[in-house]
Amino acid sequence: MSGAANGKTGPSSGVMEWIGSACRFATDKTDFRRNLLVNLGLFAAGVWVARNLSDFDLMSPQPVT
Repeated sequence: MSGAANGKTGPSSGVMEWIGSACRFATDKTDFRRNLLVNLGLFAAGVWVARNLSDFDLMSPQPVT
């Protein structure tokens, strides 16, 4: 475990390692599969926010003008 090698102990070092690896995963611009996964995740999060945290309903019929 690299957290123990750095002199850090406890669960916070594991969380920081996980956050660091997630940031490296999300910012790697050379891997198409990573970019696809990150973009699909961001899209899904945006749809979830639009459906659950706003009064905008994606499935409602559009008003007639």
